[in-house]
Amino acid sequence: MRGFERGYSTQGLRIYVFVKDPLTWPIPKSKVTMLQTHQLNVNGQVVSFKSGADTTALQTIRNQLGLTASRYGCGQEQCGACHVLIDGQSKPSCQLTLEALVGRSVVTLESAQNPDLPSTLYLKALQAAFIDEQAAQCGYCTSGLLISATALLMSAHETVSDLQIREALEPHLCRCGTHNRVLRAVKKAAIQCGLKVIPSEVSA
Repeated sequence: MRGFERGYSTQGLRIYVFVKDPLTWPIPKSKVTMLQTHQLNVNGQVVSFKSGADTTALQTIRNQLGLTASRYGCGQEQCGACHVLIDGQSKPSCQLTLEALVGRSVVTLESAQNPDLPSTLYLKALQAAFIDEQAAQCGYCTSGLLISATALLMSAHETVSDLQIREALEPHLCRCGTHNRVLRAVKKAAIQCGLKVIPSEVSA
């Protein structure tokens, strides 16, 4: 086998690093991700930062921009913890590429501080309703739930049904078991925002 061994001594402990092919060490510059300057519209403001082209949207939002309300859960777009609003639609961000955000409007939970955004009215109503109904327990999934509920209420025309609420929140996992409280909170916020809630055969 072609290769060689490099040893490093740390307080009597010898650590070995094996490199399979000496010809690949050091790593060629072509394999190193170079930082590039990007601009995004996030929460109503244009922000500039440096990041690698292979950085995910969630990594960008949390690490580069410091907006940590969106959480990393499964990393497979299956749990809903990482959802953000992209052009008004609730989308998972853990596998979405950074390039996919360029030229689009990105809104996170922190946007509630910006009264000029159309989503703020719905987001604040939802936050208040979640508190009233004690819908948030550990809080890990709450950001994603609020984002998807905001997208639903923003897109509703005069009415929203119990079934629509359930379908909008279906991608989100909650192990605390507060599903009925979450449903009641979304309905309460919908009414506060001037929407009529149409009950279905199954009610919370």
